[in-house]
Amino acid sequence: MRIVALVPGGISDQVLFFPTLDDLKRAYPNAEIDVVVEPGAKGAYSLFKGIGETIVFDFQANNSPADWANLLGALRDRNYSAALFAGRQVWGGFLLWLTGIPTRIGYANGLNTLFLTQAIPWQADQYPAIRYHQLLQGLGIDTPCPDLTLSIPRSDLDWADNEQKRLGIGGGGYVLLCSNSSLNSRNGRAEDSYPLASWQAIIQDFQQRQPELPLVLAQDDGREDWAVSLMQQFPALKLTAPDSISRLAAMIAGANLVLCTDSTAMHLAVALQVYTLALFGQTNPALVLPASDKFLGIQSPTGKLADLPPETVLAKLWGG
Repeated sequence: MRIVALVPGGISDQVLFFPTLDDLKRAYPNAEIDVVVEPGAKGAYSLFKGIGETIVFDFQANNSPADWANLLGALRDRNYSAALFAGRQVWGGFLLWLTGIPTRIGYANGLNTLFLTQAIPWQADQYPAIRYHQLLQGLGIDTPCPDLTLSIPRSDLDWADNEQKRLGIGGGGYVLLCSNSSLNSRNGRAEDSYPLASWQAIIQDFQQRQPELPLVLAQDDGREDWAVSLMQQFPALKLTAPDSISRLAAMIAGANLVLCTDSTAMHLAVALQVYTLALFGQTNPALVLPASDKFLGIQSPTGKLADLPPETVLAKLWGG
Protein backbone atom coordinates (compact mmCIF):
# COMPACT_ATOMS: atom_id res chain seq x y z
CA MET A 1 0.00 0.00 0.00
CA ARG A 2 1.24 3.49 -0.87
CA ILE A 3 -0.14 6.67 0.68
CA VAL A 4 0.71 10.26 -0.25
CA ALA A 5 0.12 13.42 1.77
CA LEU A 6 0.15 16.79 0.01
CA VAL A 7 1.08 19.43 2.60
CA PRO A 8 1.24 23.00 1.27
CA GLY A 9 2.99 25.58 3.45
CA GLY A 10 6.32 26.10 5.13
CA ILE A 11 8.44 24.21 7.60
CA SER A 12 6.05 24.97 10.46
CA ASP A 13 3.20 23.31 8.60
CA GLN A 14 5.28 20.17 8.10
CA VAL A 15 6.23 20.01 11.78
CA LEU A 16 2.57 20.39 12.73
CA PHE A 17 1.74 17.56 10.31
CA PHE A 18 4.21 15.15 11.95
CA PRO A 19 1.65 13.75 14.45
CA THR A 20 -0.63 12.85 11.52
CA LEU A 21 2.24 10.99 9.85
CA ASP A 22 3.10 9.28 13.15
CA ASP A 23 -0.40 7.83 13.52
CA LEU A 24 -0.59 6.99 9.82
CA LYS A 25 2.57 4.91 10.22
CA ARG A 26 1.14 3.20 13.31
CA ALA A 27 -2.10 2.34 11.53
CA TYR A 28 -0.35 1.14 8.36
CA PRO A 29 3.08 -0.10 9.47
CA ASN A 30 3.82 -1.77 6.12
CA ALA A 31 2.66 1.12 3.93
CA GLU A 32 5.03 3.38 2.03
CA ILE A 33 4.17 6.98 2.86
CA ASP A 34 5.31 9.84 0.65
CA VAL A 35 4.80 13.59 0.98
CA VAL A 36 4.49 16.43 -1.52
CA VAL A 37 5.88 19.68 -0.09
CA GLU A 38 7.06 23.08 -1.22
CA PRO A 39 10.78 23.55 -1.95
CA GLY A 40 11.48 25.61 1.17
CA ALA A 41 9.81 23.06 3.43
CA LYS A 42 11.67 19.93 2.34
CA GLY A 43 14.30 20.37 5.07
CA ALA A 44 11.69 19.69 7.75
CA TYR A 45 11.87 15.98 6.92
CA SER A 46 15.41 15.80 8.27
CA LEU A 47 13.55 15.77 11.60
CA PHE A 48 11.15 12.94 10.77
CA LYS A 49 11.98 9.29 10.16
CA GLY A 50 10.01 6.92 8.03
CA ILE A 51 8.98 8.95 4.97
CA GLY A 52 9.50 7.11 1.72
CA GLU A 53 9.86 9.92 -0.80
CA THR A 54 9.69 13.69 -0.52
CA ILE A 55 8.28 15.13 -3.75
CA VAL A 56 8.84 18.85 -4.25
CA PHE A 57 6.18 21.08 -5.82
CA ASP A 58 5.69 24.81 -5.37
CA PHE A 59 1.98 25.09 -4.64
CA GLN A 60 2.17 28.88 -4.36
CA ALA A 61 3.97 29.54 -7.65
CA ASN A 62 2.33 30.64 -10.90
CA ASN A 63 2.58 27.11 -12.27
CA SER A 64 2.19 26.37 -15.96
CA PRO A 65 -0.01 23.55 -17.29
CA ALA A 66 3.20 21.57 -17.82
CA ASP A 67 4.10 21.94 -14.13
CA TRP A 68 0.71 20.59 -13.07
CA ALA A 69 0.96 17.80 -15.64
CA ASN A 70 4.34 16.77 -14.22
CA LEU A 71 2.91 16.61 -10.71
CA LEU A 72 -0.08 14.59 -11.91
CA GLY A 73 2.23 12.23 -13.75
CA ALA A 74 4.37 11.74 -10.66
CA LEU A 75 1.32 10.93 -8.54
CA ARG A 76 -0.22 8.60 -11.11
CA ASP A 77 2.99 6.67 -11.71
CA ARG A 78 3.31 5.68 -8.05
CA ASN A 79 -0.09 3.96 -7.89
CA TYR A 80 -1.16 5.40 -4.55
CA SER A 81 -4.08 3.80 -2.73
CA ALA A 82 -4.92 6.92 -0.70
CA ALA A 83 -4.11 10.63 -0.69
CA LEU A 84 -4.50 13.31 1.97
CA PHE A 85 -4.62 16.97 0.98
CA ALA A 86 -3.77 19.19 3.97
CA GLY A 87 -4.50 22.53 2.29
CA ARG A 88 -7.75 24.42 1.81
CA GLN A 89 -7.21 25.43 -1.80
CA VAL A 90 -10.39 24.87 -3.81
CA TRP A 91 -8.47 22.98 -6.51
CA GLY A 92 -7.13 20.38 -4.08
CA GLY A 93 -9.93 17.86 -4.49
CA PHE A 94 -9.98 18.28 -8.26
CA LEU A 95 -6.23 17.67 -8.41
CA LEU A 96 -6.58 14.44 -6.45
CA TRP A 97 -9.50 13.35 -8.62
CA LEU A 98 -7.39 13.80 -11.75
CA THR A 99 -4.72 11.50 -10.30
CA GLY A 100 -7.17 8.60 -10.16
CA ILE A 101 -6.22 7.79 -6.57
CA PRO A 102 -9.21 5.82 -5.21
CA THR A 103 -9.30 7.25 -1.66
CA ARG A 104 -9.08 11.06 -1.64
CA ILE A 105 -9.29 12.89 1.70
CA GLY A 106 -9.32 16.63 2.31
CA TYR A 107 -11.23 19.43 3.97
CA ALA A 108 -14.79 20.26 2.96
CA ASN A 109 -14.57 23.46 0.96
CA GLY A 110 -17.26 24.21 -1.63
CA LEU A 111 -16.77 22.52 -5.00
CA ASN A 112 -13.61 20.91 -3.65
CA THR A 113 -15.85 18.52 -1.70
CA LEU A 114 -17.36 17.02 -4.87
CA PHE A 115 -14.04 15.49 -5.89
CA LEU A 116 -13.17 13.96 -2.51
CA THR A 117 -14.20 10.54 -1.30
CA GLN A 118 -13.99 11.80 2.31
CA ALA A 119 -14.49 15.48 3.18
CA ILE A 120 -13.46 16.45 6.71
CA PRO A 121 -15.02 19.57 8.31
CA TRP A 122 -12.58 22.46 8.70
CA GLN A 123 -12.45 23.66 12.31
CA ALA A 124 -10.73 27.03 12.35
CA ASP A 125 -10.53 27.20 16.14
CA GLN A 126 -8.53 23.96 16.43
CA TYR A 127 -4.84 23.75 17.19
CA PRO A 128 -3.35 23.12 13.71
CA ALA A 129 -1.77 19.77 14.59
CA ILE A 130 -5.16 18.49 15.77
CA ARG A 131 -6.87 19.88 12.66
CA TYR A 132 -4.39 18.05 10.42
CA HIS A 133 -4.82 14.88 12.44
CA GLN A 134 -8.57 14.92 11.81
CA LEU A 135 -7.86 14.09 8.16
CA LEU A 136 -7.13 10.55 9.35
CA GLN A 137 -10.83 10.14 10.10
CA GLY A 138 -11.20 9.63 6.38
CA LEU A 139 -9.23 6.39 6.82
CA GLY A 140 -11.20 5.31 9.87
CA ILE A 141 -8.50 6.45 12.29
CA ASP A 142 -10.14 8.35 15.15
CA THR A 143 -7.42 8.35 17.81
CA PRO A 144 -6.40 11.43 19.84
CA CYS A 145 -3.73 13.56 18.22
CA PRO A 146 -0.31 12.71 19.69
CA ASP A 147 2.13 15.39 20.80
CA LEU A 148 4.58 16.92 18.37
CA THR A 149 7.84 15.00 18.33
CA LEU A 150 11.09 15.36 16.41
CA SER A 151 13.97 13.05 15.58
CA ILE A 152 17.15 15.14 15.48
CA PRO A 153 20.03 13.45 13.62
CA ARG A 154 22.95 12.46 15.84
CA SER A 155 25.31 14.53 13.70
CA ASP A 156 23.33 17.68 14.42
CA LEU A 157 23.17 16.97 18.15
CA ASP A 158 26.95 16.61 18.06
CA TRP A 159 27.19 19.90 16.17
CA ALA A 160 25.11 21.61 18.87
CA ASP A 161 27.32 20.16 21.64
CA ASN A 162 30.40 21.53 19.90
CA GLU A 163 28.68 24.85 19.31
CA GLN A 164 27.88 25.21 23.00
CA LYS A 165 31.52 24.48 23.84
CA ARG A 166 32.63 27.08 21.29
CA LEU A 167 30.33 29.64 22.92
CA GLY A 168 31.68 28.83 26.37
CA ILE A 169 28.32 27.75 27.70
CA GLY A 170 28.59 25.59 30.80
CA GLY A 171 26.19 23.01 32.10
CA GLY A 172 23.73 25.56 33.44
CA GLY A 173 21.89 25.97 30.17
CA TYR A 174 21.00 29.12 28.27
CA VAL A 175 18.16 31.22 26.92
CA LEU A 176 17.79 31.13 23.13
CA LEU A 177 16.43 34.25 21.41
CA CYS A 178 14.94 33.75 17.94
CA SER A 179 13.67 36.50 15.67
CA ASN A 180 11.72 35.84 12.49
CA SER A 181 13.90 35.26 9.46
CA SER A 182 14.19 33.12 6.37
CA LEU A 183 15.05 30.03 8.41
CA ASN A 184 12.55 30.20 11.23
CA SER A 185 9.73 32.43 10.04
CA ARG A 186 6.41 30.77 9.36
CA ASN A 187 5.31 33.18 6.67
CA GLY A 188 8.05 35.77 6.28
CA ARG A 189 5.77 38.78 6.74
CA ALA A 190 7.68 41.95 7.52
CA GLU A 191 5.17 43.02 10.15
CA ASP A 192 6.03 39.93 12.18
CA SER A 193 9.46 41.29 13.10
CA TYR A 194 9.77 42.50 16.67
CA PRO A 195 11.47 45.93 16.94
CA LEU A 196 15.15 46.06 17.79
CA ALA A 197 14.54 48.56 20.60
CA SER A 198 12.12 46.13 22.27
CA TRP A 199 14.65 43.30 22.07
CA GLN A 200 17.24 45.62 23.60
CA ALA A 201 14.98 46.43 26.55
CA ILE A 202 14.30 42.74 27.20
CA ILE A 203 17.97 41.76 26.99
CA GLN A 204 19.06 44.60 29.27
CA ASP A 205 16.52 43.61 31.92
CA PHE A 206 17.44 39.95 31.61
CA GLN A 207 21.16 40.62 32.05
CA GLN A 208 20.49 42.74 35.12
CA ARG A 209 18.32 40.09 36.76
CA GLN A 210 20.25 36.96 35.77
CA PRO A 211 23.75 38.01 34.69
CA GLU A 212 25.13 34.46 34.96
CA LEU A 213 22.63 32.87 32.54
CA PRO A 214 23.91 33.04 28.94
CA LEU A 215 21.70 34.64 26.31
CA VAL A 216 22.20 33.14 22.85
CA LEU A 217 21.02 34.76 19.63
CA ALA A 218 19.98 32.32 16.88
CA GLN A 219 20.78 33.96 13.58
CA ASP A 220 20.53 32.98 9.95
CA ASP A 221 21.09 34.83 6.71
CA GLY A 222 17.76 36.63 6.96
CA ARG A 223 18.50 38.71 10.07
CA GLU A 224 22.19 39.59 10.24
CA ASP A 225 21.28 43.20 11.07
CA TRP A 226 19.29 42.07 14.12
CA ALA A 227 22.14 40.00 15.52
CA VAL A 228 24.93 42.46 14.68
CA SER A 229 23.11 45.40 16.28
CA LEU A 230 22.40 43.50 19.49
CA MET A 231 25.93 42.10 19.72
CA GLN A 232 27.35 45.61 19.39
CA GLN A 233 25.25 46.89 22.28
CA PHE A 234 25.56 43.76 24.46
CA PRO A 235 29.02 42.17 24.00
CA ALA A 236 28.21 39.43 26.51
CA LEU A 237 25.62 37.93 24.17
CA LYS A 238 26.45 34.65 22.43
CA LEU A 239 25.79 34.16 18.73
CA THR A 240 24.96 30.93 16.92
CA ALA A 241 24.13 30.57 13.23
CA PRO A 242 22.59 27.14 12.56
CA ASP A 243 22.55 26.54 8.81
CA SER A 244 19.75 23.97 8.78
CA ILE A 245 16.44 23.43 10.50
CA SER A 246 17.78 20.32 12.26
CA ARG A 247 20.72 22.25 13.71
CA LEU A 248 18.34 24.96 14.93
CA ALA A 249 16.30 22.22 16.57
CA ALA A 250 19.44 20.83 18.21
CA MET A 251 20.26 24.24 19.71
CA ILE A 252 16.68 24.63 20.91
CA ALA A 253 16.85 21.20 22.56
CA GLY A 254 19.70 22.39 24.80
CA ALA A 255 18.01 25.60 25.92
CA ASN A 256 16.30 26.30 29.25
CA LEU A 257 13.96 28.77 27.58
CA VAL A 258 13.19 29.90 24.04
CA LEU A 259 12.04 33.50 23.60
CA CYS A 260 10.77 33.94 20.07
CA THR A 261 8.20 35.39 17.74
CA ASP A 262 5.48 33.33 16.05
CA SER A 263 7.77 31.14 13.96
CA THR A 264 9.06 27.70 13.16
CA ALA A 265 11.41 28.00 16.15
CA MET A 266 8.32 28.15 18.36
CA HIS A 267 6.91 24.90 16.97
CA LEU A 268 10.29 23.18 17.27
CA ALA A 269 10.47 24.23 20.92
CA VAL A 270 6.98 22.86 21.52
CA ALA A 271 7.92 19.56 19.91
CA LEU A 272 11.04 19.38 22.06
CA GLN A 273 9.12 20.30 25.24
CA VAL A 274 11.35 23.32 25.92
CA TYR A 275 9.85 26.20 27.91
CA THR A 276 8.75 28.80 25.39
CA LEU A 277 7.57 32.40 25.51
CA ALA A 278 6.29 33.45 22.09
CA LEU A 279 5.33 36.93 20.90
CA PHE A 280 2.35 37.43 18.59
CA GLY A 281 0.84 40.18 16.48
CA GLN A 282 -2.45 39.32 14.75
CA THR A 283 -2.53 35.63 15.64
CA ASN A 284 -4.32 34.44 18.75
CA PRO A 285 -1.76 32.34 20.67
CA ALA A 286 -4.46 29.88 21.73
CA LEU A 287 -4.91 28.88 18.07
CA VAL A 288 -1.26 27.94 17.42
CA LEU A 289 0.06 26.82 20.82
CA PRO A 290 -1.08 23.69 22.66
CA ALA A 291 -2.52 24.13 26.11
CA SER A 292 0.43 23.73 28.50
CA ASP A 293 2.15 25.64 31.29
CA LYS A 294 5.38 25.20 29.33
CA PHE A 295 4.25 27.28 26.37
CA LEU A 296 3.15 30.88 26.90
CA GLY A 297 2.02 33.30 24.23
CA ILE A 298 1.61 37.08 24.43
CA GLN A 299 -0.46 38.90 21.83
CA SER A 300 -0.10 42.56 20.93
CA PRO A 301 -3.12 44.60 22.05
CA THR A 302 -3.30 46.23 18.61
CA GLY A 303 -2.65 43.14 16.49
CA LYS A 304 0.73 44.58 15.42
CA LEU A 305 3.76 42.88 16.89
CA ALA A 306 5.66 46.16 16.94
CA ASP A 307 3.13 47.52 19.45
CA LEU A 308 3.75 44.78 22.01
CA PRO A 309 5.52 46.60 24.88
CA PRO A 310 8.69 44.95 26.20
CA GLU A 311 7.39 45.66 29.71
CA THR A 312 4.48 43.31 29.01
CA VAL A 313 6.88 40.62 27.83
CA LEU A 314 9.07 41.03 30.89
CA ALA A 315 6.09 40.90 33.24
CA LYS A 316 5.04 37.58 31.72
CA LEU A 317 8.62 36.33 31.71
CA TRP A 318 9.30 36.98 35.38
CA GLY A 319 5.75 36.52 36.59
CA GLY A 320 5.15 33.32 34.61
